[in-house]
Amino acid sequence: MLQPLSLLQEGNYRVRLSTSCLEDNEDDRLSILPDDVLLNIVERLDIADATRTTILSRRWKQIPAMLSKVVIMAGSFEPKHTTSKLTSDDIIRFNSTMLEATRSILERRARTLYTIHLLRMQFYLGDESIFIGQTVANTIATQKVASVEFTILTKVRKNCTNNDLLTYGRQFMSFFDSCPNTFGCLARLRLENLRLGESDFPKIFSICKQLEFLFLYECDMGIKSLLEVEHPQLSELVIASGCLERVHLKWAPKLTILKFNVFRTKDDPFCLGYVPLLQTVSIINTAFSWHKMLKLSELLGKTAISNLHLNFKSEKIWVKPEGRRQLLPVFHKLRIVNLLNISEECDLSWTMFLLQGAPNLKELRVLVRDHLCEMITGERRKMCPFSKQKDKGLQWEPSTTDLKHHNLTKLSIYGRFQAEDKFVSYARSVMEAAVNLEEIKLYKSPVCWKCKHLLQEWTLEEKSYFSYKINKGMPSLVRIHFPSLGQVLS
Repeated sequence: MLQPLSLLQEGNYRVRLSTSCLEDNEDDRLSILPDDVLLNIVERLDIADATRTTILSRRWKQIPAMLSKVVIMAGSFEPKHTTSKLTSDDIIRFNSTMLEATRSILERRARTLYTIHLLRMQFYLGDESIFIGQTVANTIATQKVASVEFTILTKVRKNCTNNDLLTYGRQFMSFFDSCPNTFGCLARLRLENLRLGESDFPKIFSICKQLEFLFLYECDMGIKSLLEVEHPQLSELVIASGCLERVHLKWAPKLTILKFNVFRTKDDPFCLGYVPLLQTVSIINTAFSWHKMLKLSELLGKTAISNLHLNFKSEKIWVKPEGRRQLLPVFHKLRIVNLLNISEECDLSWTMFLLQGAPNLKELRVLVRDHLCEMITGERRKMCPFSKQKDKGLQWEPSTTDLKHHNLTKLSIYGRFQAEDKFVSYARSVMEAAVNLEEIKLYKSPVCWKCKHLLQEWTLEEKSYFSYKINKGMPSLVRIHFPSLGQVLS
């Protein structure tokens, strides 16, 4: 019996394809489907499986050339890499195979009228990158391509040396200079581990005129360097680690999302210039004792954001509570706040400054945990300048003795709830201030795959106990829910 060539999944049912059913049976159930349904099924496959369907029948041969989304990832056409480190030969083989596959897939479409709505490419930085870029440029010039995305990986992904960063930086700029037409058409770009020259980022922003999304991991111009951003189309910027002293968003008229993951400066990590559409700001940082307490009123400048996400990574709180007068100009449109990974050592009363400064806040989510899977512990911790007191400097006094908030409707708290008095007291404080609060959701602490054995669910006794303690003596009862996490969270 011949083995199935592929497994297609559509909704909740699965269909196996075999040469025996498709070579001889013209009325097989898959082939009689309309083109749009068949395309919908094939687009759910990995690109390697999608291309293999071309051998099944004459009609199937045309399907990959009709796909609206073409996603070609490094290693898609190779056996899964099992060793911990990639060699130079691995990189050459991956990129060579990918180049061959890219040419085959894209050139096959040359005579079709179907638009590629998304062309997403992930490959390693190397000598072969130039040929991949040129192939994409030819496709853009001869076919209808709506959006192009590049993710460019480096041989060493983490803990790069200075020499690694400099080498990758030179390799990337050589690639960039060889394919300006390709980069000029990119809508999304992800880069990692690059140390560039001072004039390189301005050149990138100048040539990548259509860029809407930029992700930079460990990319800089040297230790304590300044990145200035001026771009007419950029709508989302993600800065992840690196040795940047500061990012100055001088002019980004379409920027709506800014994410800053880890900063190593003693001053404000970024400065906002002309960003009139900025709506979401996300900041993640593992703070040391020398990190300053950020004043959000100064950091956010003249913006008026609607979503704020702060992740403290179970270490020192690096936000300084401020008064209503200082915060109202930047928080008057704020609707959603996420305060994540507040250490279990910290009190929660300081978070009330957000209710005072954001009168239109609708949802507040608070996650309290010491996530040991991500924290530095043991002897290594002694070598790092962590704060002994994680909530030092968080003293906050309300500007009025009778704080009332009229728009907050939802409060969600995630935690282990062993320190029950802290959580009960905090929930009651929010209830007293938020006069129109409709519901409180209490979640057990989420887990990652490393600590999934710690996942817990609420017992009936716990639900009854916390409902009684939180609502006891309150003038109006609030619905308290105890949702299940449902799955292991990363």
